[in-house]
Amino acid sequence: MDISKPVIAAIDGYAVAGGLELALMCDMRVVEESAIMGVYCRRFGVPLIDGGTVRLPAIIGLSRAMDMILTGRAITAKEALDWGLANRLVATGTSLGQAINLANSLIKFPQECLKMDKRSAYYATFDAKSIKDGLKFELNNASHVINTESVAGAEKFTQGIGRHGKFRLDPDIVGE
Repeated sequence: MDISKPVIAAIDGYAVAGGLELALMCDMRVVEESAIMGVYCRRFGVPLIDGGTVRLPAIIGLSRAMDMILTGRAITAKEALDWGLANRLVATGTSLGQAINLANSLIKFPQECLKMDKRSAYYATFDAKSIKDGLKFELNNASHVINTESVAGAEKFTQGIGRHGKFRLDPDIVGE
């Protein structure tokens, strides 16, 4: 999946086997505290064929991925958060709303910059031959943004908006 815009999963209940692989295709996962994740297909001799063996180790590391892949055991939402599989842990019944809120916060950022950084992160994770290759791609991929969105951002910063890591002074971005 080569989607330029961020994709956020809202996980309520079980995300297992193909459902887990679908969640792994997303950039972020908002997971309800009662959710369960796992490679349940292990129990039935069905292999992961939709990128699970590629994406899961990249997201949570090989050792933890092998635990899930080889044992087929369930992991709780809290464990998923601790492992980096979940990005947000939310109350049961709120994942969709929370995911929509997260998406709405992302649309307030300069979009070309956001998409270029996403693209560079995926390249570095899955395609780069070396760190040097990843760094070169990052520079070449996003340097055009400097002349467009970065100029406006720098002007806001010189006016005092966003200093000390705060968003609240920027009328276009809610929250801190």
